[in-house]
Amino acid sequence: MTSDDALGPKVDRSVPQSARVWNYWLGGTDNYEVDRRAGDAYAEVYPQIVELARTSRLFLARAVGRLAGEVGVRQFLDIGAGLPTVDNTHEVAQRIAPDAHVVYVDNDPLVLAHVRALLAGTPEGATHYIEADLRDPDGLLDRVRTVLDFSRPVALMLMGVMGHIVDDEEAQSVVARLKDALAPGSHLALYDSTDTEASMNEAQSGYDATGAVPYRLRRPAFVHRYFEGLEPVEPGIVPCSRWRPEVRPLEAVDHPTVCGVARKP
Repeated sequence: MTSDDALGPKVDRSVPQSARVWNYWLGGTDNYEVDRRAGDAYAEVYPQIVELARTSRLFLARAVGRLAGEVGVRQFLDIGAGLPTVDNTHEVAQRIAPDAHVVYVDNDPLVLAHVRALLAGTPEGATHYIEADLRDPDGLLDRVRTVLDFSRPVALMLMGVMGHIVDDEEAQSVVARLKDALAPGSHLALYDSTDTEASMNEAQSGYDATGAVPYRLRRPAFVHRYFEGLEPVEPGIVPCSRWRPEVRPLEAVDHPTVCGVARKP
């Protein structure tokens, strides 16, 4: 774990933080006791959350692999990437295309401290870390344009982050603004958890009550709307376990998730 001195005074360890809790569920060590307690309490009510987190991570790796490989995308914008674990975006992309350029964006000081300390790209490629807020898409884009060429295709990645924008209209507006900025041939890769299982809704309510930043679970149809105006690639907008699955036990069960990769025409 990165030392507290390195992280600076802005890190709050009095309440759980979603990136740290997900790091815990994914088997990482970059978390605090408050995060582990919250993660365990969530899993008590909804035990499948650990498998959901891991299945979602598999989707990320497959989506990046397809985009870097079959599609030939060389620019990746990963917003709200969370804490590093295994098969991070730049690792998958640059394993396939060493010249891939990856930009991580987050507004959490702990996440930024860890990615700067732990993530290194290939000599041929580039990996950047930018502090910006998803709720300010124009400001975010202004900063990202200093390192990515938006006249060329970009893979926009929004992996399990849109629920942090709890207002429905704002959430759709943010994604629409980001899509508008992309050149033709760009892709959106997105997944989000949904509100279709009562036990997960109960677990999420308990987590939100801890004082942590809340997360809004939404209907699958709402998540589908993020892809409007784009051309979904096979197999379409599906649960994470069904997006180009391999033979793994995690893929035997559909969890309450919606994911997809779609191309901007």
